[in-house]
Amino acid sequence: MVAAIKQFVTVGPDGVIQVRSPHLKPGSRAEVIILVPDQHRQGPTLGAHRSLTSFIGAGRGAFEGAADIDRAIRELRDWGDRDR
Repeated sequence: MVAAIKQFVTVGPDGVIQVRSPHLKPGSRAEVIILVPDQHRQGPTLGAHRSLTSFIGAGRGAFEGAADIDRAIRELRDWGDRDR
């Protein structure tokens, strides 16, 4: 089983990062992944809160309205009925 330890750290001189945890045993091996936020990025930052409604309609093949949904449902029903 993999255990995860998440800490926010400050990068020290020469790019050195220290992680301290009582869960880390001397001599054990660990995989380290470093995520550095892009401070020059425009727009929402990582972890910015967005409402669920901001995603509606953003997906490929999204319906434009209730009429499109009704049409699609009718087509699916017709397609299912043709094999009976």
